[in-house]
Amino acid sequence: MTFGRYGKDNATLGRAYARADAPGGREADAERLAALIKALTGEEPRVYRVGSNMVVERGREHLDGFALYEELADAIAKWLEIAKR
Repeated sequence: MTFGRYGKDNATLGRAYARADAPGGREADAERLAALIKALTGEEPRVYRVGSNMVVERGREHLDGFALYEELADAIAKWLEIAKR
């Protein structure tokens, strides 16, 4: 999963693309990833299709949810500091 800063308001946004070669195809892969993200963060991500790709989109609320995990907290805090504009 990756996150970046986008737009005039420097919004935190992350996207992941479902894999076609995953068991069940792209739709099933996107569904599993969305369920995992919701389970870990408490927030349901946006899932949508772009052409033949399935995109799972996350925002700051998801990043904040991931930061609750000790293993990720330091890396997320460091990225947020570096990514400030």
